[in-house]
Amino acid sequence: MSESTPTSGPQQPTKIDPTVAHSARVWNHWLGGKDNFAADRQVGDQILKVMPALVDSARADRAFLGRAVRHLTAEAGLRQFLDIGTGLPTASNTHEVAQSVAPECRVVYVDNDPIVLTHARALLVGTPEGATDYIEADIRDTTTVLDRARETLDFTEPVALMLLGVLNFIPDDAEAAAIIRRLLDAVPSGSHLAVAHPTAEVHAEAMHEAVRQWNAAGSAPMVLRSPTQISRWFDGLDLLEPGVVSCSQWRAEPDDFDAQEQVSQFCAVGRKP
Repeated sequence: MSESTPTSGPQQPTKIDPTVAHSARVWNHWLGGKDNFAADRQVGDQILKVMPALVDSARADRAFLGRAVRHLTAEAGLRQFLDIGTGLPTASNTHEVAQSVAPECRVVYVDNDPIVLTHARALLVGTPEGATDYIEADIRDTTTVLDRARETLDFTEPVALMLLGVLNFIPDDAEAAAIIRRLLDAVPSGSHLAVAHPTAEVHAEAMHEAVRQWNAAGSAPMVLRSPTQISRWFDGLDLLEPGVVSCSQWRAEPDDFDAQEQVSQFCAVGRKP
């Protein structure tokens, strides 16, 4: 296994198209970041006119990541994380949260956006005791993801699979379920699955229009799924309380950001028996 240094494995030349909006960069714009292009801001602002609460969803999603990683590290005792669809670096990345609890944690990030790769060095700065790495790959190519993750992670020990805001770009339900199953089959008992996914449960009409606009202008089509559909991905797992809920309400404290308000990003965490 490799320590945290440069991105492992051979890299193919990639091209960044600044004229086409990309989800990671739009999300970055909504979170107040600067790693985005005019096309991302234009599409992002256009969607916010229809669904301004998406900024709340983005913030709640990020807060859920922090709470989930802290739970998995401090309470469940995990020391390994495979974060697929990580997006652009921002505050409280997975390795920062995990290694603040246990410096020996090992974290592998996976994304297929070349602009994320250009920021990989920011993700790769972890603790000397632990390890961080970045893989440029598509979630659909689970063989590449898993093979290269094994360079840093020990798959004989529990792994936390973090799939936040990525499965919505797998429109086919059967394909999404198959991806999850292949990932879970590769990790041992005690591993956990964490998912966050947009839904029309809270703002139905506005979310459907927002997705319509995104699919007309974005680089990859996306879908909404219901809490029931999300819950099916946890069949065979021990679903942690409080189950499939709004990201703002997953084990939130009373003074957490909008803890009592539902957002259009739902989430859940489950343990592999």
